[in-house]
Amino acid sequence: MITKRFIVFTTTILFCFSMVLKTSVFAQKVHTPDRLGYKLVWEDTFDGSDLDTAKWNVRGIGPRRLGYISEEAVKVENGFLKLYALQKGDSILSGAVGTQKHFNPRYGYFECRAQLQESDGVWAAFWMQSALISQGSDPAKYGTEIDIFEFFKGVGKDTIQHALHWAYGPDMKSIGPMNSYLEGISKGFHTFAMEWTPKKYAFYIDGQKFHEQKQGISHINEYMILSMELPGNMEQLAETIFPDVFIIDYVKVYQK
Repeated sequence: MITKRFIVFTTTILFCFSMVLKTSVFAQKVHTPDRLGYKLVWEDTFDGSDLDTAKWNVRGIGPRRLGYISEEAVKVENGFLKLYALQKGDSILSGAVGTQKHFNPRYGYFECRAQLQESDGVWAAFWMQSALISQGSDPAKYGTEIDIFEFFKGVGKDTIQHALHWAYGPDMKSIGPMNSYLEGISKGFHTFAMEWTPKKYAFYIDGQKFHEQKQGISHINEYMILSMELPGNMEQLAETIFPDVFIIDYVKVYQK
């Protein structure tokens, strides 16, 4: 006979199990770079009215997936970097910036404070990449694409994804997506960070560690990228409201 006590007990167990699936056991303690032994070595707080080209360049100007990366979709104003998804006539423009020509660190704690886009279809991303990633299969020698975070609103308004990719080409290897659930993440500003050491990657949101990964470790210098990404077909833009924007307050890098 199924009793009321049994139903309550079962419901409680299922609820707890669902929460374990949504988030990670790591996400219980707030970490800061200084507590982890890091010191600030590089930052951009986006003061002024122009992109600091001693630190960044608009990355990959030209066709990308369904649209075009354009300088028109990159703005610095009121202390923020704004990367847009814009509709201009029959074209869709998006913004992306990278540090490849200026700053290519190896290891450290990489953090941005940002407000995510409103729509599904387009997505905000903070990631790292090696200039050699297409030249070989060993991530230690040729690097790894480290997706510090991506926000696909269609996956869930409170879900952030992280991933690793290496050996670009037909034999590409990947880990992820690794999902992190944090209620309210799609509203307001939050910090997104990744700790990269010779032995691991760790992924943080608002100082909470959600994932740790010990595969695909790059041991070479890499550069940072911030981008508003576009999908590969028009159907995926059915829920997108233009213009949409990914707003970055700061980017900071810490090392030991």
